[in-house]
Amino acid sequence: MSVLVLGGAGYIGSHAVDQLISRGYDVVVVDNLGTGHRAAVNKDARFYEGDIRDKSFLDNVFATESIEGVFHFCAYSLVGESVDKPLAYFNNNVNGLQVLLEVMYDHQVKHIIFSSTAAVYGEPDTVPITEMDSKTPTSPYGESKLMMEKMMHWSHKAYGVNYAALRYFNVAGAKEDGTIGEDHRPETHLIPIVLEVALGQREVLTVFGDDYDTEDGSCIRDYLHVVDLIDAHILAYQHLQNGGESGAFNLGSSQGYSVFEILEAARKVTNQPIEAKVGPRRAGDPSKLVASSDKAQSILGWKPKHDRIHDIIDSAWRWHNQHPNGYQEDTEV
Repeated sequence: MSVLVLGGAGYIGSHAVDQLISRGYDVVVVDNLGTGHRAAVNKDARFYEGDIRDKSFLDNVFATESIEGVFHFCAYSLVGESVDKPLAYFNNNVNGLQVLLEVMYDHQVKHIIFSSTAAVYGEPDTVPITEMDSKTPTSPYGESKLMMEKMMHWSHKAYGVNYAALRYFNVAGAKEDGTIGEDHRPETHLIPIVLEVALGQREVLTVFGDDYDTEDGSCIRDYLHVVDLIDAHILAYQHLQNGGESGAFNLGSSQGYSVFEILEAARKVTNQPIEAKVGPRRAGDPSKLVASSDKAQSILGWKPKHDRIHDIIDSAWRWHNQHPNGYQEDTEV
């Protein structure tokens, strides 16, 4: 029996494929390579290029492979872009999941691990954020993910599809040996942007606002190493296989770092000056987002191993140093 990783050529998906294979799982990957990279996929996985919204394509994958569980990473995920293109996000994210659930039902596949997001909460009521806090998304991206969670909840009730919706905060870092890592085009995440400045690929880091209600005035976010993130996915899958209850789990380090703290840590790791300037606030940026991961720790037995921000940045720096042009230089793989 196999596990199917949807979006397995992306940043998080490729790390999931790698870890699953290293733990002895038989892995099948589906990716349309819209934002993913074929070179990021472990060679021991069986790869199908296609879009999960294409029901005949997806049905053929399920008919060909003996799939017992699904890891879902394939979704549009840029908050700003979702505001400009809401229908594209609902079509790709919500419609894509609907097709997947229909095909899972047809082939009697009962387990799905779903990549959700802290964006389902919107502006937090309290910090740290718990799974029971109110959910009022402030973007079509967050709204689409919340809709997808509800679709899985009702599919669980009606069809017995078991699910774990894992709500991420900020994911960073790379595999420890630097062989796979983060390569988005354009890049929108803070840590790789900081490292692009260290590499001389950007002139300066723009800090969006220094007048927030935090100790140094910059936004505080919760950063989680991608390896720890995937460890939680595998534990969640084992939880469902063992008859555990379906539901949502926050995944974070439960510790916040400000933008200026990330900048200083990156300067120490890279031994580069990393020029920065302060710009205006971005609309909708909360001052502080930090997760409570107590539920994941108590029910899944999960605990992040990379709890120092310097370790997270160091692994990302190793990847960016070895692959300054990302996967473009690995297209022959």
